Amino acid sequence: MNPVPESGLRQNGPALPRGRGDLSQGVISALRDRPGSGARLPPTGTADDADPYGDDLHLALYLCYELHYRGFRGVDPAWEWQPELLRLRAGLEGRFLHALRADTGRRTGVDEAFAGILVEPLEGTGLSHFLRDEGARWQLREYAAQRSLYHLKEADPHAWVIPRLRGRAKAAMVAVEYDEFGAGRADRMHSQLFADLMTDLGLDAAYGRYVDAATGTMLASVNLMSMFGLHRALRGALVGHFAAVEVTSSPASRRLAEAMRRTDAGEAAVHFYAEHVEADAVHEQVVRRDVVGGLLEDEPWLETDVAFGIDATVMVDARLGTETLSAWHDGLSSLRAPL
Repeated sequence: MNPVPESGLRQNGPALPRGRGDLSQGVISALRDRPGSGARLPPTGTADDADPYGDDLHLALYLCYELHYRGFRGVDPAWEWQPELLRLRAGLEGRFLHALRADTGRRTGVDEAFAGILVEPLEGTGLSHFLRDEGARWQLREYAAQRSLYHLKEADPHAWVIPRLRGRAKAAMVAVEYDEFGAGRADRMHSQLFADLMTDLGLDAAYGRYVDAATGTMLASVNLMSMFGLHRALRGALVGHFAAVEVTSSPASRRLAEAMRRTDAGEAAVHFYAEHVEADAVHEQVVRRDVVGGLLEDEPWLETDVAFGIDATVMVDARLGTETLSAWHDGLSSLRAPL
């Protein structure tokens, strides 16, 4: 029995995106119908041969995960817990997770994982360095459009770990999340600050607006935190993801704030990154000492998982940076379709 009235199908939310292959198109076609109406999803084993970092797999996985966030306009909310869709999602996750573990190696120590991100090289060549030094306004707009898939839900997937923590780790996690959610003020929520940045850059700040333009690598970055957040068994990896984000955020945000100033992007565009320079410098210390430290004091057997979460986050973000810079150096758009 479907508990959702017909009016429940008219909820607000983004429209379903366009498919990118058999997996994602199959999920989209099924979501247009009601669960149990005979809608056919791709067979569970279809993911076994898919590219674990490819567009088709990650759009399909993104579609599954978004049902736990705001859903899609016209899609029955009952799909969120539909068993057949969950079985398909598990296959997609397994393919992605297996590739991540294989490609990051198996580091056992958190200190070793942190060592790679705590000290930056003197001559940086990453995405934020490029945008600071020579990025054009159109490139800043492309960067913001891609990152909107992450920043317009900033802090949401990390909040799922809160009931899975205890004591010092939980208290510290809530303290950091409180700041991410604007310390009780909607206009200061980091997701709202990013929406204001998008407005300054002449972009549409509607949630999910640029899914069709985003690359599979960007979808993989968003799916990574959703996957870690939705599984209690991956709580250590989620804490590692959170730590990696906070440790690397402050220096990168400083460079991006400079890029926004240099290109006269606007006050709100500068403010978003300037806010992260200070806030995340403080958050880094709290996360390393109390969230990670508290978790491993309570559950020391999760250290390998925390290290994996750090390494996986760094690897996926590096893939996105390399892909984006490669397109720009060739004079091309980094998006599936230029803005």
